[in-house]
Amino acid sequence: MNELSRREELSLSGAALRGAPWKAAAVGGGVVAAASYGMGVILPGSADLPWALGLGISLFALIAAIGAVAKPQEGDRVTRQARTWSLQHPWKFALLPAGITAVLTYPVQLVIDGEGIFGAAWDSVWRGALVYLIAGILTLTMKGRAR
Repeated sequence: MNELSRREELSLSGAALRGAPWKAAAVGGGVVAAASYGMGVILPGSADLPWALGLGISLFALIAAIGAVAKPQEGDRVTRQARTWSLQHPWKFALLPAGITAVLTYPVQLVIDGEGIFGAAWDSVWRGALVYLIAGILTLTMKGRAR
């Protein structure tokens, strides 16, 4: 069997994410971000907008990733094959949602939180690593759906 290049693996992950529930992911991430910030305003202490936005972005990526592979038999032939591959290779699939999280979180940390270039990168990488771990574990638990 031929080994796939990193580029081909990312392409397969992207094809699997093509049918992700993007609206549900956006709504879920937005609601959690708003609730997190709102609780910071209401409860004693300070409201932390960068934390709330980072939490919303992370949840957005997780909902999209898990929703994409939850029903591997739906979609066109290419999407079904990509989802099956993703379920068979959960850690390789989880790299794309983790990357999405890190890329989207970086400007939030840099601009809104006012961290420096390296501090924002560090926070973004750690948030992406957490999404990688969670998405990988959840996809691994659904591995039995791949046929």
